[in-house]
Amino acid sequence: MTGSEAPPSFRLAYVPGVTPDKWVRIWNERLPGVPLSLTQVPAAGAGGVLLDGDADAGLVRLPVDRTLLSAIPLYTETTVVLIPRDHLVTAADEVTVGDLADEIVLHPLDDVLGWERLPGRPALERPATTADAVELVAAGIGVLLVPLSLARLHHRKDLTYRTVTDAPESSVALSWPEAAHTDRVEDFIGIVRGRTVNSTRGRQPEPTGAKGGKATGRQSGDATRRGTGGNGRTGTRTGGTGRGASAGKGRGRGKGGGTGGGRGSRPRHR
Repeated sequence: MTGSEAPPSFRLAYVPGVTPDKWVRIWNERLPGVPLSLTQVPAAGAGGVLLDGDADAGLVRLPVDRTLLSAIPLYTETTVVLIPRDHLVTAADEVTVGDLADEIVLHPLDDVLGWERLPGRPALERPATTADAVELVAAGIGVLLVPLSLARLHHRKDLTYRTVTDAPESSVALSWPEAAHTDRVEDFIGIVRGRTVNSTRGRQPEPTGAKGGKATGRQSGDATRRGTGGNGRTGTRTGGTGRGASAGKGRGRGKGGGTGGGRGSRPRHR
């Protein structure tokens, strides 16, 4: 561990679609004397924020530069196609990339899916952002494939989504600079991995009112916390069995309704 002194606060960056609320709540309960500040950053710029020292750790989308950044994979999201509510695709519970062959598929510049070959027909121009692409979907210009969390983030009453079973998926990880693995980073690792307050696998919280005191005996655990609500995968669905909202393994399938249903997510192990 390179951090000999614990910083007075902990700065956590997170990318759009990630919901860190539950982890933040646990942090505040365990470490009330150490403020945690949140900063949302673009997915493409998250690595730079960490390497520039503007955050102590980040909830980022993989891949990251593993020569400079450490990363603990947390969960992998379901990919969905965002469509108008009256679109023909809504007749199915889930679709394949081939089912979208005749559709104009929008490809925003901030896309987080690692496409080798885009499905469907390309639009004349690439939208600058996912938010811009959502507006074009609402206008009937085309359809958009995104991780489920981004479909929820950009929810509109006139749009819905369906699972795309064979599309690339986006994984979320906790990441921090290799050279800055501080005690506070280890504290947050313990929280996302589900360690209890008295766990021997991580650091113990400092006594209330202690100054400069640190717990000893850091060890890295190998159990990855799974699920959402700030506690794992965001690939769950309202109205359907979702991906990884708890520590369960395997895939759930649900009927897609107006808010979408479908496959659950696969928690990924290190």
